[in-house]
Formats: sequence, C-alpha cells, structure tokens
Amino acid sequence: MNNFNFLLSPADINLDIARRVKARRKEQKITQQRLSELSDVSLGSVKRFERTGEISLSSLIKIGFALNCEDDFAALFAKKKYSSIQEVINDQT
Repeated sequence: MNNFNFLLSPADINLDIARRVKARRKEQKITQQRLSELSDVSLGSVKRFERTGEISLSSLIKIGFALNCEDDFAALFAKKKYSSIQEVINDQT
C-alpha cells in the first residue's frame, strides 16, 4: 500500500483511491448495483470509477457517505505543509 510519500501522478492517485473504495465496498459485501442505489450515483459511474479512477468529486463524496467513510474527507488538505523549521516554531507561538 502506498502512503503518497513519493511522487505519483494524478492518475496513480485516482486509481489508488478507486482501489481502496472497491476494497471497502467488498469488505461491506456491497455490490456495485447496491452501492449505486445507496449513493445515488449511477451504476455506470460506479463501474467506471472502479475501473479507471475517474469520477466527479460530488459522486465520490456520495460514495464515501454510502460506505460510511465520510470522516475520511475531513482529512483532505487539513494537514499544513511546512517549508522550514521556522514556520513550525512560528505556528507554536
């Protein structure tokens, strides 16, 4: 499993997210059809996402909620990136 500590392309990240969504779906024993119904995302979109990693942000969020993974979205872009130790020190004061 990768943790994005090395350079990846946007396509690589899309496919990795799709792989993880598919894994959560299967863990919960949900079919693609059922996920489509639970998320209100078309079956074609669910299938295409799992195959290619391509999906709209809105549909991805709906799928996340349907899989009870909504808390994962709270972490997106939440972690501040520091470019120097001085920035870390400044934030602590």
